[in-house]
Amino acid sequence: MTLAERSGAVGIIANPASGKDIRRLVAQATTIGNQEKLAIVRRVILGLAGAGVARALLMPDPQGLARQAARLPQSAPLPLPEIAWVDVAARGTAEDSRRAAAQMAAEPVGCIVTLGGDGTVRAVSQGAGETPLLALSTGTNNVLPTFLEATVAGLAAGAVARGRVALPDVAYRHKWLEVSVDGHPVDRALVDVALLRGRFVGARAVWEPGSLLALAVTRADPATIGVSAIAGALCPIGPRESRGLAVWLAPDASRRIIVPLGPGLLAQVGIAATQELRIDQELRWPIGEHTIVALDGERELALAPGQQLGVRLRADGPWIVEGSQVMRALAQMDSTHSTEQGEAP
Repeated sequence: MTLAERSGAVGIIANPASGKDIRRLVAQATTIGNQEKLAIVRRVILGLAGAGVARALLMPDPQGLARQAARLPQSAPLPLPEIAWVDVAARGTAEDSRRAAAQMAAEPVGCIVTLGGDGTVRAVSQGAGETPLLALSTGTNNVLPTFLEATVAGLAAGAVARGRVALPDVAYRHKWLEVSVDGHPVDRALVDVALLRGRFVGARAVWEPGSLLALAVTRADPATIGVSAIAGALCPIGPRESRGLAVWLAPDASRRIIVPLGPGLLAQVGIAATQELRIDQELRWPIGEHTIVALDGERELALAPGQQLGVRLRADGPWIVEGSQVMRALAQMDSTHSTEQGEAP
């Protein structure tokens, strides 16, 4: 999408289920309540008003959070954007986010703000296509989303949508992992793919270190939580680097490290081997026992012995907007304009 093609409208997709999974029981994860999410959406909308955005497109949800958030007083100091709604059945599933993002991309909107964790961004990216995403952290695993004040996020998303900044200056293409079973693509992950012993998906969150068999990551930061933190402790990899990492685990391995698999949940894991992944390189894992595949920290696929899992590192993932970079770019533009006008610095 070129600068000229970007629209002044902004989409908002708030996952009502993020920040509420089983890790509130098995770990010490913080619960992000409905009232806080409502307040975050309202602050995003007020930020959009400050950016001069005329239209905001929202995803409905079963709890009605987005509709409550959209009821802002018309006495606000700046003209509020017109609120519109995508036509999706509010079932509270990841499919809601995928379909909402696809409708927003077709509208089109110039930027989509997401509220959730890595799994939410993954779902939205499946429908968003080339539409840039500004991801706010309200989940448990927040490797990709950022902790940015929502008002600032609205200002930044509005600037991107209205074409006030050049997208390559404030955003980057995120890597992703194409997941296939027996040679057929079935899904994707933006941060990590993990293989775990087991027959059933069950509770989707990953928190039991003894079940981990292997993982592949697009990025690895030792200062994060989740399975990607294992790779981060071994070989940090930035989101812009053209490589990833695969790790094989074994409980009896001589090399052992301690990592945070969840908030307050430290685990000791044994490292059997590692392998650097290059762009377009595919790993093939023959399945020798009943195995669960987790994508971006959530169990998604159940595989049987005899099947083969393929994981390919790709470089053409979603555009991820860095809100802080947008605000710096705007400040630099204003500073340059003031200097050209002869104003005192």
